[in-house]
Amino acid sequence: MFNALTDRVVRELKKIVGEKNVICDPEKKIDYSHDEFSLSDIAHEPDVVVKSNSTQEVSRILSLANEEKIPVTPRGGATGLCGGCVPASGGIVLSLERMNRIVEVDRYNQMIVAEAGVMLMDFYPRVEEEGLFFPPHPGDETAMIGGVIATNAGGARAVKYGVVRNYIRGLEVVLPSGAVINLGGKLMKSSTGYNLLHLMIGSEGTLGIITKATIQLLPSPQMSRSLIIPYENLKDAIDTVPELLAKKIMPLAVEFIPKDVIQITEKFLRKRWPSTLGSTYLLIICDASTEEQMDKLSEQVAAICMERNALDVFVADNPSKQQQVLEIRSKIYEAIKAHTLEILDIAVPRAEIAQHVKRVQEVSQEYKIWLPTFGHAADGNVHTHIMKAVYEDGHIVPLPEEDWKNKLENVRRELYRDCKERGGVISGEHGIGIVKKPYLSYVLDEESISLMRGIKRTFDPNNILNPGKIFDL
Repeated sequence: MFNALTDRVVRELKKIVGEKNVICDPEKKIDYSHDEFSLSDIAHEPDVVVKSNSTQEVSRILSLANEEKIPVTPRGGATGLCGGCVPASGGIVLSLERMNRIVEVDRYNQMIVAEAGVMLMDFYPRVEEEGLFFPPHPGDETAMIGGVIATNAGGARAVKYGVVRNYIRGLEVVLPSGAVINLGGKLMKSSTGYNLLHLMIGSEGTLGIITKATIQLLPSPQMSRSLIIPYENLKDAIDTVPELLAKKIMPLAVEFIPKDVIQITEKFLRKRWPSTLGSTYLLIICDASTEEQMDKLSEQVAAICMERNALDVFVADNPSKQQQVLEIRSKIYEAIKAHTLEILDIAVPRAEIAQHVKRVQEVSQEYKIWLPTFGHAADGNVHTHIMKAVYEDGHIVPLPEEDWKNKLENVRRELYRDCKERGGVISGEHGIGIVKKPYLSYVLDEESISLMRGIKRTFDPNNILNPGKIFDL
């Protein structure tokens, strides 16, 4: 299907980007063979790694690869969790890490123009310097703008502000043929033909390579406050969310977190969570324009939570307390990462969260495997962590490799079946990549998948761009 990479093609690549930006060293190529998904069985080394510095270079690389029928896998920060940037067919890994320039901050239109390789850790401070705000916060700040857009990332703030798709106004995209197209612009609305802009968002680098984005920003909120609310059981915690929304209270974020992972993260960081009560917590983050508004909002949230059987309400009412709470929350994955096999990304209707988590707990007991589960209570995005361990008496006990290997596939299938029965989807924000590809048919009918395949063939008739992702042709 694909042709082998030849010395002649490598020489041509060096002419395009310069010899130092073409990596053929086997040891260095290993770094470009995987993403953050923990299992090495999906890793695959590229034949060559090419680092582009401009859209024109990306165009020339794709034109060459398309002519030679050599697969190209675009790569940003490689923070994905489903193998989306793994070069499954070998060929060329096209790294966008050098395309890391913020081109423009347009204060009048409240927009920023950034290249695909800009990392979030550089993006957010620049936005804040201008007194503006980019609401989506996917998590890992080494993620790059292009990858964030290619997966339509979300994060905890989606309940109030939506996902990345809601803020993309324009894209510069290089098609598999090497043609460069510009979609959208500094526009608030358009009904001019099919929306190819939105088609690119979330397409996981299978239709084109995003090289530049025009992104909508908002005025910065004046202040935020975190409330930590312990509950005796998850159902009461989840049932609180629709009560908040019914009272027209729209928090910045609402997360549910079990006590066990909080305790593990406390030990990992040597820091203290504000509460030891209950078995599960809601972390509710509110934003407001004034101290008076914030106090009133906090009181309203607290009253509703107590009516729904909360055990107490703890308020992180100064920057130091808030920073400690958010640090513990943000470091949970790091604290349990060594024992994590996979992070599921199921999204279900809000009202189904408690029952889905109940099924997770049943599966955990049936298969005798630890499945810590937490996520975004107000948008239905549930992150179950499949672990190669059990959790007993406050201790993580590793499972033998043969044991967890025999359980992994069955646990996935059980939870994806439950997701389907509840009208959910298998990915709310991480994408499909390689890892979730076998389960796409659980939640999408064959006609829908067939239409997607048709779109892929139209954009990429030689199937050179990130082949083997989402579905097989």
